Amino acid sequence: MSALREATPADLDAIMAIEESEFTSDAWSSRMMAEETRSAHTRYLVAEEDGVVLGYAGLLCPRGAHEADVQTIAVLASARRRGLGRRLLRALLDEAVRRGAREVFLEVRADNPGAQTLYRSEGFEEIGVRPAYYQPDGVDALVMRAAPSRASEETA
Repeated sequence: MSALREATPADLDAIMAIEESEFTSDAWSSRMMAEETRSAHTRYLVAEEDGVVLGYAGLLCPRGAHEADVQTIAVLASARRRGLGRRLLRALLDEAVRRGAREVFLEVRADNPGAQTLYRSEGFEEIGVRPAYYQPDGVDALVMRAAPSRASEETA
């Protein structure tokens, strides 16, 4: 069984390998990811099994802020359909509540129905569209919002 844990600088290569394999046209740079994972305003987690990082997720939420943003969730294609994305998302929602957030936002590609289904099942609702948000593909982003306590209640 996989375990969730805090991402460390030693995980950067594994995170970037997943980032580049799952977000082929719009992957973050290694520098951007390194800055994100060490910021006091973020929390990055990895899903690991037998020493292998299978997925990661990140939340932007300064302590005491009323809003949080799911920055990213990615799971290797070979490790999907095992609940890792859901576990990572729920851990981020729990962290948002701990940090005082009342709402959690995220953007998801309009051409990613699997992720949209996951987010809706965890209490997220679509509140808008950002046209051509994902570049260079020009794919729209669906903006979604959830109240973390409500999302937890709905899935309990």
